[in-house]
Amino acid sequence: MSFHPCPDPTPGDAASVDAIDLVIVPRAVDLGEMEVRRALPSTKRQMVGPFIFFDQMGPAEFLTDQGIDVRPHPHVNLATVTYLFDGEILHRDSLGTEQAIRPGAVNWMKAGRGIVHSERTSAERRAAGQRLFGIQTWMALPVEAEESDPAFVHHGEAALPRVEAEGISARVIAGEALGARSPLVAPSPTLYVDVALEAGARLPVAPDHEERALDTLSGEIVVAGRRFPPHQLLVLRPGDPIVVEAATDARLMLFGGAPMEGPRYIWWNFVSSRRERIEEAREEWRRGRFATVPGDEADFIPLPEGPGGPRRALGGRVFPDPAAEG
Repeated sequence: MSFHPCPDPTPGDAASVDAIDLVIVPRAVDLGEMEVRRALPSTKRQMVGPFIFFDQMGPAEFLTDQGIDVRPHPHVNLATVTYLFDGEILHRDSLGTEQAIRPGAVNWMKAGRGIVHSERTSAERRAAGQRLFGIQTWMALPVEAEESDPAFVHHGEAALPRVEAEGISARVIAGEALGARSPLVAPSPTLYVDVALEAGARLPVAPDHEERALDTLSGEIVVAGRRFPPHQLLVLRPGDPIVVEAATDARLMLFGGAPMEGPRYIWWNFVSSRRERIEEAREEWRRGRFATVPGDEADFIPLPEGPGGPRRALGGRVFPDPAAEG
């Protein structure tokens, strides 16, 4: 059963049989070096399947000697998924991993009981300058996996299956879609697909997963007779097969999966089914009890403090806590 129940359609009520359950307009925030659009969590919806955090990074143009420097910071009880369309990010973590992620590849980092990582622009990329554009998501872990050992998995562009059909070009990042299956094994049923559509193309979305959503990156799409512009998150009604038609050339992310067993607490870079685990993680980071990142030990992001109540952040970039916004 979904944690976000959906009432049965009402006969004669067109709105109740709409294929779109909810429309979320992401919050756009200028962080100086780039703009970030945050769709999840929102005041309207916390999760879609296991996805509890959904950020679009950029697109941003970095000139020579510019780049990102997300200093070492901790995570617990979640998995991060980084996927790029343009540019490169150098990932390092407390497991000793050092991995550059490039377009079409996926970095999946399971924090489990705790991990620390940094995300930076390499010296080579910084010297040349680059365009950076991508998606970073967090996935909540099932309760039984929250305190599991941390892990890191990278699958290169060639390893992720690509589906080409009439006007459709799709890469399956996680789960199974359009007859293809990703090698990325998630701890709960998960769907995550990068889809490019030519104008007039029609994308079928099967009701295989209880919770599904479309994030429109560019172009305009039509769903159930309604036209949607870019930069919107469309949460689909459970159980309904739908067809997405491209009104123009368009790009979107299709994602979702099985709902979690219940809600999750989220504060700063921590997610958990237990409020007390968040408090424990805060104290562990404050006291320096997390492992360090080999090759990046000299720097870290301090625990957010100060007035205004709890706040959340991506890599130390503070956004208002959705819960505090009402």
